[in-house]
Amino acid sequence: EPVIQPTIDIKNIDESGVEFVFKITTKPEVNVKKYKGLKIKPEKVEVTDDEVNHELGHLLERYTELVTKDGKVENGDIAIIDFEGFKDGVAFDGGKGENYSLEIGSHTFIPGFEEGLVGMAVGDEKDLNLTFPENYGAEDLAGKEVVFKVTVNEIKTRVVPELDKEFFEDLGMEDINTKEELETKMKEEIKTEKEEKAEHNYIDALLEKATSNMECEIDDEIVIYEAESMYNDFMHQMSHQGITEEIYLQYANTTKEDIVNHMKDEALRRLKNSYLLNAIIKEEKIEVSDEDAKKEIKELAIKHNMTEEDVTNSLGGIDAMTYDLKVRKAIDLMK
Repeated sequence: EPVIQPTIDIKNIDESGVEFVFKITTKPEVNVKKYKGLKIKPEKVEVTDDEVNHELGHLLERYTELVTKDGKVENGDIAIIDFEGFKDGVAFDGGKGENYSLEIGSHTFIPGFEEGLVGMAVGDEKDLNLTFPENYGAEDLAGKEVVFKVTVNEIKTRVVPELDKEFFEDLGMEDINTKEELETKMKEEIKTEKEEKAEHNYIDALLEKATSNMECEIDDEIVIYEAESMYNDFMHQMSHQGITEEIYLQYANTTKEDIVNHMKDEALRRLKNSYLLNAIIKEEKIEVSDEDAKKEIKELAIKHNMTEEDVTNSLGGIDAMTYDLKVRKAIDLMK
């Protein structure tokens, strides 16, 4: 059973004819050995309160607004400032900014700068007498005493949204009314995501264990062919983003050969998994009816709001779905 495109060489040409040599790489012999009772267990999934609070914090951060405030600069505020730095009475390069947004407490500037702004009001001017750190990157400023002349133009503060019914309705969460209900929903979503990841890791571990038991010598030509196929798929994805192969290789400062070589390990892993699962399907006489394949296509069409014909075409035909279901049965058997 040929597995990759054959290579063709011309061995001889004379008046009587042409002699070709075809090199056909065939599917390797596969001895699957042990693929049941592998004693690998899926990891148990738990969701902690810290994980929920972390996700809640991200949500609030996304919808936090910056609003102009009266009063004085406080820690955590955004001060819109003009500033200019002087060393020995002379302005130094890189020490000037206009309408610069500086978060107080971010430690963006040298020590003492942000602290010196606390308590200033809009329109206030102030001289900050500071010293650059000894390890500062610019040698002419490292360890030197300077003066920053600062003017506060505007003060902004972050307003975190209230977790009330109006906020939930704005986000399209009509079924959520309280913070507690939101936390419950977040916990369920985090759990689902972690379960999917755990299931993926579980299957990977099963396949890795089973392929390590398997006897199968895969020619390097097959691995390279698979890696090149992966490369072509990747470049096809890039093209959908408007990135050509030439642009990508130039931007990444690499070559096709380097990328293909880098993909060889993953290509070998995919090949081993494929040969293993095909051997299990054959060994266990796993069958899938057209009716089961059509039922799965119908469910996918409903889930993704597509026609059954479009789903079938996107998969590459009903045979592709039939094979996918066979693979799932083989994996379920291993599990």
